[in-house]
Amino acid sequence: MVDILIVEDNKELCTLLCDFLRAEDYTVSTAESGEKALSLYEKYGARLVLLDVNLPGMDGFAVCRRIRERDNTPVLILTARTDKEDKLNGIITGADDYIEKPYDIDILIAKIKGIFRRRLARDMITEGDIVLNISDSTATKGGQPLCLTAKEFELLRLLIENKGQTLTKEFLFNRIWGSDSESEPQTLTVHIKWLRQKIEADAKVPKRIITVWGKGYRWENEEL
Repeated sequence: MVDILIVEDNKELCTLLCDFLRAEDYTVSTAESGEKALSLYEKYGARLVLLDVNLPGMDGFAVCRRIRERDNTPVLILTARTDKEDKLNGIITGADDYIEKPYDIDILIAKIKGIFRRRLARDMITEGDIVLNISDSTATKGGQPLCLTAKEFELLRLLIENKGQTLTKEFLFNRIWGSDSESEPQTLTVHIKWLRQKIEADAKVPKRIITVWGKGYRWENEEL
């Protein structure tokens, strides 16, 4: 999962924005159309979406609406359209902010940092005796720290957030390692094994991370 998905058909502006954000250590993905943006978002996810309105094909309002139907990922609309109706439309479709072009890059980055800071500060996931602290990517089990790698943490988080749902191997691999990863799909199997060794009472008889043969994995909350 990337930090920020930029949806912008102006290649020069998109490249410039990417450079600034990557300089701030954010991972970034880009899309030049609404259709491609949704395809990338549904496959890999993003923690924040920077969204232009004037796009070829599906416009930014429609993209924002589709994202809101799925989850509450922060969406910042960046556009040259300054009419009151457009601003109201952006708010109605679920955008978190409506920023007019041309914008000050320092102010935009400050807004982005503020969103991540507020969002991460309140993100604490509790599942049985396991607690995930999203703000610093740490986890505990029964009050004791779990020594997880970054990928193990993201994998555990994704499984818990989709408790009871079977997640395919392809979906998990793409979300955690991404389409540009040089890792092999077998990497997922290895990480599942490592996670089970750290959180299951008996890794050979897992009761939390369940294998759904021929499909993928499902998280079940073990009765404690």
